[in-house]
Amino acid sequence: MLICLVVLGGGAVVFARQRDADEPKDLFDMSIEELMNIEVTSVSKKEEKVFETPAAVYVITQEDIRRSGATSLPDVLRMVPGLQVAQINSNSWAITARGFQDQFANKLLVLIDGRSVYSGNYSGVYWDVQDVVLEDVDRIEVVRGPGGTLWGANAVNGVINVITKHAKDTQGTLLSAGAGNEEHGIGVARYGGKLDQNSHYRVYGKYFDRDDSLDAAGHDLGDGWDQLHSGFRIDQDAGDFDRLTLQGDFYNGNVGMTGTETSSSFTVLDPTMRVSGGNLLGRWSHNFSDTSDMDVQMYYDRFERLNTTLDQTDDTFDIEFQHYFMLNQQQQITWGLGYRHNNNLFDSQREEHRSPKRRQTDIYSAFVQDKATLVEDTLYLTLGSKFERNSYTGFEYQPSGRLLWAADEKNTIWGAVSRAVRMPSRREIDMSLDSGIEGSPPNAMRFTLEGNKEFESEDLLAYEIGYRVQPAKEFFLDVTGFYNVFDDLLTHESSTTLETTPVPHVLVESRFGNKMYGEVYGVEVAANWDVRESWRLSGGYTFLQMQLHLDKSSMSDGSLLDETLEDHSPHNQLHLRSYLDLPHDLEFDTAFYYVDSLCGMSVPSYIRCDARLGWYISENMELSAVVRNLSDGRHTEFESDIIDYGQIERSVFVELTYRFR
Repeated sequence: MLICLVVLGGGAVVFARQRDADEPKDLFDMSIEELMNIEVTSVSKKEEKVFETPAAVYVITQEDIRRSGATSLPDVLRMVPGLQVAQINSNSWAITARGFQDQFANKLLVLIDGRSVYSGNYSGVYWDVQDVVLEDVDRIEVVRGPGGTLWGANAVNGVINVITKHAKDTQGTLLSAGAGNEEHGIGVARYGGKLDQNSHYRVYGKYFDRDDSLDAAGHDLGDGWDQLHSGFRIDQDAGDFDRLTLQGDFYNGNVGMTGTETSSSFTVLDPTMRVSGGNLLGRWSHNFSDTSDMDVQMYYDRFERLNTTLDQTDDTFDIEFQHYFMLNQQQQITWGLGYRHNNNLFDSQREEHRSPKRRQTDIYSAFVQDKATLVEDTLYLTLGSKFERNSYTGFEYQPSGRLLWAADEKNTIWGAVSRAVRMPSRREIDMSLDSGIEGSPPNAMRFTLEGNKEFESEDLLAYEIGYRVQPAKEFFLDVTGFYNVFDDLLTHESSTTLETTPVPHVLVESRFGNKMYGEVYGVEVAANWDVRESWRLSGGYTFLQMQLHLDKSSMSDGSLLDETLEDHSPHNQLHLRSYLDLPHDLEFDTAFYYVDSLCGMSVPSYIRCDARLGWYISENMELSAVVRNLSDGRHTEFESDIIDYGQIERSVFVELTYRFR
C-alpha cells in the first residue's frame, strides 16, 4: 500500500511543469472544460456534449489509452467508474456494469464502430477475440445504465462503444514492438495513405503472444494465448453531403483452454481452442441540410471456435437505417429501422450440446426518439422507444424518458426512467447437458441441464439521477445514483430422483427458468482535477448493492448460482490515476485500484498499483516501460465454474513506438 502511494504522488510537486508549445502533444492539450464538452454518440446516436447528456456516460480518450500502458481492451476499461473488470486467467475476463458479473456477463452490450460483438450463443462477449490497434482508437464511450431504447435488447446495464479514428487521422507509418514477462511479444505495423484528395485509407497488422497464468500452487495453467490480426479502413468525403466508410478486420489464433464444464467432471481433451474470424462493415452518411441527415450501416461478421471436441461457427448479417431531422425549433426527431440475421452452428462432443445443432434467428427492429426543448438552453425532455421482434420471445418494447436541467454553464442535473430486456441466448433455449454417472454407489450422481423453449426475456425497470458540476476551472465532478428493478431473471429449476439403473445413483435434473427477481442500487462518482499545468488526477468510486429473491414457486436449490450472483460483484471499488509530465520529455503515469471482496466466490479484496514511465526519444519515437501489480506479487480477481481461474501476476512490459509520415 505504501509503495502505491509513493508511486502515485511522489515527486509531483518537484517535477511538475508545463510543456513548451513545440514539444509532443499530450493529455494536457485538452483542458477539463474541453473534456466536459467531448461529443458522444452512444447515448442518442447524435452528437451530444458529455456535460449535456442525460445519461451516465464516461469517455476514454486516446491519450487516456496511451498513457495507461494497457495492452488490451479489458485493461483499458478498468478506468471507467461503475464498470466491474476482473481478469479470470490469461485470456478470459468478467466485465459488466452495475452487477451480474460473470465470464459471459449477459447484460452489457459491446460495440466496435457500431458493430455488435455480443454473442447470441452464450449471451456475452468473447473477450479473447476482441482486439484492435489501441493507437487507432479515437475514444471509447461507456454508457452505464439501460441503452435499449436505441441499441435494442441486451443493452440492459450498459453499452460500450469502441470508436476508431477516421483514416485521414492515421496517415503515415506506425511501427510498435514490445515484450515483457507476461506479454512475451506484441508487434504492430500500420500504414495510412491517400487514394485521392478526398479518400484516405489505412492497413494494419498486429501480433501478440501472452504467457500462461498460474494456479494457487504456482503451476502454469496452460491458458497461453496468441493471435494475428489484420485489417483496413477506407474513408471518403464524397462532396459536401456524403461520407462513405468501408472497413474490415480479420484474425486467427490459439487460446489455451483449461477447466471443466459447469456441473460436470468433463476434462478438456484438446487444450487449444483455434479461433478465427472476420468482419466487413460499410457506412454511408448523407446530409440533406443543416437540420436533417441519415446514416445507413451494414456489416457481415463471422467467427469460428474449433478444437477436437467443439465446432462452433457464427455468421451475422446486420443492416440499420437512421434518420435525424428537426421537426421544429423545439423538437429533434431520430428514428430508424434495423434487421439482423444470425446463423449459429454448435457441434460438440462434450456433455454440453445444442438441439438442433444449427439455428437461424432474426431480429426486426424500429426505434423513434424525440428530444424536446421545454425551456431554451435550460430544460430538455427526451422520450423514445425501441420495438423489436425476435425469433425467441416475439415482440419486445424498450421505452425511456430522460429529463435534463442545465441550471447554468457549470451545473447539470438529469434523471431517467427506462425499460430494457435481455433476450434469451441459444444456450437457454437449445442446451442439453448430461454429465453421465459420476462416482460409485452409494455416492454416484448424474447431472442434467436442459434448455427451455418457453424461456422469457429478463426484464429491467431502471431509475437514474445524475449531477455534474464544475466548481472550478480545474475540477469536474460527476455523480450518478441508480435503482434497478429486475424481473424474470434466469434460474435453474431442479428436481432430484433416485435411479436404480444401470447402477444406483442420484439424478439431479435442472431446467432454465425465469423465477428470480431483485433490486440493484448504487452510486457512481467520477472526477478530474488539474492539480498543476502538467499534473492531472482522475478517479472514481462505485458503491453497489444487489438483492436477489427466488419466487415462491421456484425449485432452485441455489447450487447453480442463482441468488449467489449478488455476491459476484464488488460492493465497493475505488481507483485513482495520476498523469504527470516531467522534464526532458518524460511522462510518469500511475494508477491505484481497490476492489472489494467477492463473498460469493471467496475472492478477497485486493489492491492493484500500475506505473508507466514514458520518454519521447524524438518527435517520432516513444519508449515506455510499464509495471503492473506493483503492490502484490499475484492475486485472484475472479473465480469461474466453467474454466480454471488463475493468479494475476506482477508484470513488466517495455514498448518502443515509431511514428512518421
